Amino acid sequence: MTHRPRPGSRLRRPFIVGLTGSIGMGKSTAAAMFEREGVPVFDADAEVHRLQGPGGALVAAIEARFPGTTGPGGVDRQKLGSRVLGNTHELAALEAIVHPAVGKAQRRFLMRNRARDVVVLDIPLLFEKGGWRKVGAIAVVSAPAWMQRKRVMRRPGMTAAKLKAIRRLQVPDRVKRARADFIIETGRPKSETHRQISFIASCFRAR
Repeated sequence: MTHRPRPGSRLRRPFIVGLTGSIGMGKSTAAAMFEREGVPVFDADAEVHRLQGPGGALVAAIEARFPGTTGPGGVDRQKLGSRVLGNTHELAALEAIVHPAVGKAQRRFLMRNRARDVVVLDIPLLFEKGGWRKVGAIAVVSAPAWMQRKRVMRRPGMTAAKLKAIRRLQVPDRVKRARADFIIETGRPKSETHRQISFIASCFRAR
């Protein structure tokens, strides 16, 4: 694995690693392994769930823009997904509500961990939304396409058409791999994946 420092990243503390990967590639598993290595992780998806969950800060705004998509449990992700997936205008409207709130939470996370040597920002759409410009290195989780499909199709409510629509919104895995500083292979035994992550963490702790 090689690392190409990005402009302005050399003196930054903490050093920020952007963790990303397409749906079903094993990003959550990789994030948990970084945490076991003692590296703080900001999970953008988890923050979205919190903001959209029961009593979440964004529930009222989402209901106002997308009536009927929320309830006592917060946002009904299935209903909301059916409204925005494949509809560029509606998806942009949802992102305009969600992204600023997630960005604010991310800044709070970085402030809390400003004394740490290295942190990880776990961001599914790191390339798609330009977040790659704000990190010092990019780690991409990747697995064979057949394994990705098998994992994703096990999810409740997932269909082949829905998976196809999600893939259209994501930068292809081969492009992510080409742009990565580190590739974390999750199609192998977990012990091997963990060794890769231990190596990445040690690189930045020792810099």
